[in-house]
Amino acid sequence: MDKKPLNIESRLAQIGSVQEPVTGAINFPIYQATAFRHPKLGQSTGFDYIRTKSPTRQVLEDACAELESGDAGFACSSGMAALQTVFALFGQGDHLIVSLDLYGGTYRLLERIMSKFGVTATYVDTNDLDALEQSRQPNTKAVFIETPTNPLMMITDIEAVCTWASRHQLLTIVDNTLLTPYFQRPIELGADIVVHSATKYLGGHNDVLAGLIVTKGKELSEEMAFLHNSIGAVLSPSDSYQLMRGMKTLALRMERHQSNATTVATFLQGHPAVEEVFYPGLPEHPGYDIQSRQSSGNTGIFSFKVKDARYVEPVLRHIRLIAFAESLGGVESLMTYPAVQTHADIPVEIREAVGVDDRLLRFSVGIEFAEDLIADLDQALNAAMAEVEGGELR
Repeated sequence: MDKKPLNIESRLAQIGSVQEPVTGAINFPIYQATAFRHPKLGQSTGFDYIRTKSPTRQVLEDACAELESGDAGFACSSGMAALQTVFALFGQGDHLIVSLDLYGGTYRLLERIMSKFGVTATYVDTNDLDALEQSRQPNTKAVFIETPTNPLMMITDIEAVCTWASRHQLLTIVDNTLLTPYFQRPIELGADIVVHSATKYLGGHNDVLAGLIVTKGKELSEEMAFLHNSIGAVLSPSDSYQLMRGMKTLALRMERHQSNATTVATFLQGHPAVEEVFYPGLPEHPGYDIQSRQSSGNTGIFSFKVKDARYVEPVLRHIRLIAFAESLGGVESLMTYPAVQTHADIPVEIREAVGVDDRLLRFSVGIEFAEDLIADLDQALNAAMAEVEGGELR
C-alpha cells in the first residue's frame, strides 16, 4: 500500500529534520565551509565549492522545490538577486510582458539595469488576455506575473496566462512572495518559474535577507543552475539555516496573518477616514473569485486609501504598536507609504495611473492580537482627522 503523502503543514515543520546521516541531529547543521575535500583525483563528495553547492543550502533548496512542486530550487542572497538570476535567461533584443502594478524594485531592475543589456518590457494588466496578445512581439520571451500585486493586490488568473503563454512558447514566471507555497503553487497551474523574496513570509521574522527560485523541467533547471553558479549571488549556510527555521512555522504564521488581515481590512472599510481597501480576501475585491479558485488562502498584506492625503503624515506619526517601516511578511506589523518608499523608482505618471498615489498606505499585518491592531489604527486615523480638520497638521 502506498503511503499517504504528508500534508504541507507536516512537510514545512519537518524541513531539514533528521537528514544528517552521521549524528542524526534533528536540525540540519550549518556547514560553514567554503571548500570540500576530494577523496581522490576525479572524485567528489558532491560538494566542491560553496558557490556551486553547499550542504545546508541544498537541504533548503530541495525543500523549496518540493513545496512548490518544481524540479529544482535555488537559494539566493536576496529577492532582487533571485530576480537578477532569472532575468539573466534573457539578452539583447528580448522582450518581456510584465504585470502593470509592480514592486518598485523589480521595475528598477528591468528599466535601469536589464535595459542596458537590450532587454525591454511592456507593462500590462496580466489578467487581460487581449492586452497580453496586443503586447506580444516577435521577440517576446516570457510573461512575468505578480499575483497578488504589490501594493494594489491585483489578481491574475495564473492558469489562463500559462495556457496562453504556452501556446506562444513563452515562459511564465510568477512572483509568489505574498502567498507562499502554503497558499498558492503556480507551477501546479502551469508556471515554469516561481520566485520569492524569502526575506518576507518564508523567513517571517524580519531577520534574514534571502531570495528563492524554483524551476520546472530538466533543461530549464540546468540552465538556471548554470546562471546561479555563474552569477554567484547565493545564500550563505547560516542564512540558509535561519530561513529553514523560519519556514518551519510558515503554516501557523500564514493562517494568523490571513485571519488578522481579514479582520483589520473589514474594520477599515467602515472607518470614516478610509476611502477604499484593497484586499483579495474581501468579497468586494474584483479578483476575489479568481483568488478563491487558484489559492487556498490569502496573504497578510493589503493597502488602503485615506480620503485626504493630509492624513498620511499624522497617521504614520501616531501609530504605536504598528511600526512605520519598509518590508513586509514578518511577525511584527509594519506600515509603509509606497509613493515615496517601495515604489519611488516608478515614474509618478505610471504610479498614479495604476493607483499608487499620495493617499495610499500599505499595511503588512503581523501576528499580534487583531483587536490591538485595530485599536492602534483607530486612534491614529482619528488623530489624523482631528489634526487636519482642526488645522493643526504638523
